[in-house]
Amino acid sequence: MSTPTTFKKVQAIEIGNDFTKVTRVIETKYNDLTKNLKPHHIIVKNLYLGINASDVNYTNAKYVPNIKPPFDVGFEALGQIVQGGSSVPKEAIGSYVLVAQYGAFAEYVKSSYKSVIQVPSSKIELLSLLTSGLTSSIALEETGRMKSGETVLVTAAAGGAGQIAVQLAKLAGNHVIGTCSSDEKGAMLKSIGCDRVINYKKEDFKSVLKNEYPKGIDIVFESVGGSFFDICLNSLAIKGRLIVIGTVSTYSAGSGMQGDQVNTLKLLRKSRTVSGFFLPEYTHLYGSHMKKLVKLLMNGQLKIETDTAGLNGIDQVAQAVEYLQSGKNKGKVVVPLIPIKNSKI
Repeated sequence: MSTPTTFKKVQAIEIGNDFTKVTRVIETKYNDLTKNLKPHHIIVKNLYLGINASDVNYTNAKYVPNIKPPFDVGFEALGQIVQGGSSVPKEAIGSYVLVAQYGAFAEYVKSSYKSVIQVPSSKIELLSLLTSGLTSSIALEETGRMKSGETVLVTAAAGGAGQIAVQLAKLAGNHVIGTCSSDEKGAMLKSIGCDRVINYKKEDFKSVLKNEYPKGIDIVFESVGGSFFDICLNSLAIKGRLIVIGTVSTYSAGSGMQGDQVNTLKLLRKSRTVSGFFLPEYTHLYGSHMKKLVKLLMNGQLKIETDTAGLNGIDQVAQAVEYLQSGKNKGKVVVPLIPIKNSKI
């Protein structure tokens, strides 16, 4: 594998949630990445970049309030280790890893060997197990305290995290409801085991829950916010748990990332719980949950749909972010940095 003299990465040049407007692709020297390589450092050649709704929250300084442009953006990638410091095992060179760190939108990244997650191959679906998979698995198990025989509602169920949450809830022996915005997405959800699909473009979300689930919902995996959050909160069963994964409906509007108000009386009289979930607070659980997810994927018990939108290369990352924000995606949005066959248009 030849060593490049330069490589490309995506940087934010100003603060804002219009990703295309506030970012640019720059070319930088490869030597700047590798010089002063510490013993535990590795260089990873990225093969696929994972796109997340919250990418715009980072460019809008919601995660690091005092961050000053320019700064590297992106959260996750799947790549291959091409170089390592003196304490990195020689057999690690050439292996495939998942990278979760700020600045992941690059053709090459420097990381700590201990911070990456080893995976068995470069299979594109493995990238979905990082942010989306770990969020679904840990949130349902730890925050949702999921058992069998419950009713679980997943909003934005056809998205990257939603599709995995649906399947994990079903595998645990639960009745699963999923919301989506099209019949095509609904068909996908049915194919992965969703018991009740609510196309909110055709059906009234609130009425369906009220009429078909009068006892309420035990667990809600909620990432939309706004009116969806209010409906979900009001539909919680006695001792129901609502997990706030995000508020994606607000990310691309105004100043972005707005919160929702909670009337505590609605919690008190039915012993309900509303809990926030932020994946970086659970790093100690990454290993065990990733091992479980990889096993499910490789055994065919977990089906992952990825959506490249026909895009390829670092120069098209901003288009991929826009595509995700449009809500047209079905599954996890991924940008390949290598040629890929049968890319979805």
